[in-house]
Amino acid sequence: MAVELHRVSLRVGAETHIYETDLSLQTGQFNILLGTTLSGKTTLMRLMAGLEKPTTGELRVNGEDVTGVPVQRRSVAMVYQAFINYPSFSVYDNIASPLKVAGLPKAEIDEKVSRFAELLKLTPMLKRLPSELSGGQQQRTALARALVKGAELVLLDEPLANLDYKLREELRDELPRMFADSGATVVYATSEPLEALMLGGYTATLSQGRVIQFGPTSAIYRHPENLTSAQVFSDPPVNIAMIEKRGDSAYLNDSVSWNIPPQLARLPDGKYRIGLRPHHLSPNTGQVEVEGEVQIAEISGSESIIRVNIEGNNWVSETHGIHGYEFGQRASFFFDAERCLYFDADERLIDIGV
Repeated sequence: MAVELHRVSLRVGAETHIYETDLSLQTGQFNILLGTTLSGKTTLMRLMAGLEKPTTGELRVNGEDVTGVPVQRRSVAMVYQAFINYPSFSVYDNIASPLKVAGLPKAEIDEKVSRFAELLKLTPMLKRLPSELSGGQQQRTALARALVKGAELVLLDEPLANLDYKLREELRDELPRMFADSGATVVYATSEPLEALMLGGYTATLSQGRVIQFGPTSAIYRHPENLTSAQVFSDPPVNIAMIEKRGDSAYLNDSVSWNIPPQLARLPDGKYRIGLRPHHLSPNTGQVEVEGEVQIAEISGSESIIRVNIEGNNWVSETHGIHGYEFGQRASFFFDAERCLYFDADERLIDIGV
């Protein structure tokens, strides 16, 4: 099902929740909405579902304007981060409810419920009530009910957030395969850049009610159109600093410089910004050495996350292995110049083709 937003916006009183948006979702692909809390992900989904009516613009499905069509008359399913189930229904009846409403034969309902219950590891719990389930089990029940419906538009609003780590990993692998041959348009909201990369498909980066960029997920990650898109697609935050281009060199300060990529040599001398992802700032190796004062050093599994003040810039290094630092310690860190993202005065990416 082709879903398109044409100049869609949403204002409530004097506040703009969604700025004018044009977006064509990719049929048969995961369409990911990536942004922080309050960036507009859920509101945009509610507009797509017909739960909110836009202030301006049109929502088109297969070329037809469905802006005023109520959600009950649309082939849409939505799963929220906060699980929603019928409290007096068993797990079986919760999952089966949209199939019963559609009037499917009991044998077909049994087959579909059994298949999705097995997929989501709910088979032993089919006779239980939601109150007898853990939070993760309740979310799996809500997810199964949405999947079993076979809707043409499936909206998943951070659906794995309340699940345990192992099940989240399994479902991240399974979800794209579940929908691969369904013909459904799937929209998946997340605040985690890593989750977007793992799911693949297409990603829209969102910030403060605006869609910043939309395209293949890996391309958006490697070539953000601007600094805002790069910031949305980085956790921990992308490291940012002002540099000065002089001839063939970039200067972070008078003592730290490096040769710029040849593609940038044509640019006029002056001030630019760089962005450097945390996993490209290493305590061990790299062409360019910078020194700063360690603010925080954390161990996360087999990764070390070190926050350091470099020339007044609060940078983060995320690196494999255990690296111990004391608060206030002066330490050196390293990066390779070709790993930098370069931005002009308007914070647009200067593409060097890396």
